[in-house]
This record gives sequence, structure tokens and C-alpha cells, in this order.
Amino acid sequence: MNVDLIFKIAAIGIVVAVLNQLLQRSGREEQAMMTTIAGLVVVLMMIVTEISALFDTIKDVFNL
Repeated sequence: MNVDLIFKIAAIGIVVAVLNQLLQRSGREEQAMMTTIAGLVVVLMMIVTEISALFDTIKDVFNL
């Protein structure tokens, strides 16, 4: 696992949090929720690729 991945996830979280606050204060709660969900989906897609690589490594180690 690379430290760069952690920084990418943190940056996405910060950007989503700022956008969420800006949208909520301007009265656009629905768009703020959609921004939060979009950020969550992006981070989950990044993590899914890492979990896939982890399972491939486990399969290689145990010769499955």
C-alpha cells in the first residue's frame, strides 16, 4: 500500500467537506448530499482496486 493513496483519499475528503459546507450554507442541501455521495463512490472505487490487488497477492502467496 502506498502512502500516496492515503493522501489522495484525504484530499478528496477535504474537497468534499468544503463543497458540502458551501452548498449547505447556500441552501442547496440536495446538491450537497449528491457531492458527498459522489466523493464516497470515488474513494470506494479507489479502495476496491487496492483490495483486488491484495486478493491477487494472497492468491499468489498461497498458490491458489
